[in-house]
Amino acid sequence: MPFWAMGALSFLPLWGFMYARGLTPETKVVEGPISIGTEVYTNCSSCHGAAGGGGVGRQLSGGEVLKTFPAIEDQLNLVYTGSQAYDVAGLTTYGDPNREGGPHQPGWGKGAYMPAQGGSLTDVEILGVVCHERYDLGGADPTSEQWAAEYEEWCAPEAPKFLELEEGKTFADLEGVGTTPRPSVLAQG
Repeated sequence: MPFWAMGALSFLPLWGFMYARGLTPETKVVEGPISIGTEVYTNCSSCHGAAGGGGVGRQLSGGEVLKTFPAIEDQLNLVYTGSQAYDVAGLTTYGDPNREGGPHQPGWGKGAYMPAQGGSLTDVEILGVVCHERYDLGGADPTSEQWAAEYEEWCAPEAPKFLELEEGKTFADLEGVGTTPRPSVLAQG
């Protein structure tokens, strides 16, 4: 083997490493509540599907979660309390009462209730999973005029509501979020 070939061949492992690294897609680093929610949602996927397509639980993908909950506070309330609490409180619907296709009812005629997550998950985790459902699965665009203010307030990595929860506040401390079943903020006026 020629002497000069030994030098060239010694760089072959380095070249192979660089080549393989160049083929590996760059992973997107997600921070804040959506990052937390992505991890927590694995527990929700057994009912709602890995991509939010539904199953035992309601469909979240394709904008369905946004039709039901145009206000994030309503979705946070349902996830915290669960839907059976609405039945017990005598509330016949949750989310947007004027929802296209009709409002959602607790138990949705099958006796299948969304279990309460308050107490099982922290308020930070509940916010995270709701943000993940709205922006990753539901298709809300955080740069659109319709969703930008909500995203910046609740779901961005430095969102004020997220930071307040991380610092120890609870949903009960935050304006607009209830920890007991209540009619939609849209119905309240």
